[in-house]
Amino acid sequence: MSLEATDVIESPLTVIVGHYGSGKTNLVMNLALGVARKGKSVTVIDMDIVNPYFRVSEQRKALEAEGIELVAPVFSEMGTSLDVPSLTGRILPAIEDASENRVVIIDVGGDDAGSVALGRYARAIEAHGYGMFYVANRYRNLVQDLDDALENMAEIEAASRLHMTGIINNSHLQGATDAEVVEKGFEYVSELSRLSGLRVICTTVPRELGNLPFDKLYPVERYVKAPWE
Repeated sequence: MSLEATDVIESPLTVIVGHYGSGKTNLVMNLALGVARKGKSVTVIDMDIVNPYFRVSEQRKALEAEGIELVAPVFSEMGTSLDVPSLTGRILPAIEDASENRVVIIDVGGDDAGSVALGRYARAIEAHGYGMFYVANRYRNLVQDLDDALENMAEIEAASRLHMTGIINNSHLQGATDAEVVEKGFEYVSELSRLSGLRVICTTVPRELGNLPFDKLYPVERYVKAPWE
């Protein structure tokens, strides 16, 4: 059975974490647009304060065209992608604004700095209630080994002072993703789930592949592409 964004988002406040290159930002785009198209108000918080590339702030026009509010790093708000760590004072009010009628999605940078930045808001996030999903991509070369993935998960939890509540299987090879790629990713994440004790929320699949024989499929579009594509 195919899922929609509103099936994947289990809490009005949802935190998306994972290693660089796992596809977090494209997933956030799909979730935000999918929820907004169901008639809910959506805020996306870009908490990638180090990496100036492939961040959700680059998708500002597409988000705002759908009525989605973007809370971006200070320099991004000024129209630049300068690689300067900068958190905006709009983050805390946006977190506190999450409700049944407003979904807030936080896209966290994939390194320690991103998780530490998230940790600054850990108390407010815990007080509000949240879901925190680890985005797993079997084909990301630095976490292809399950032990490396588990170590990455532990580092994110330690730095953010928050606990993950599930795993999203986002195993892909960008435009080369096919049914076999999805199948091998499914096997990898199933084992990661067993080892970590976290349930698998869904498995993303390119929409054009149609229905595949896996549980909790979430069809996605590619919004984030490399500059040469």
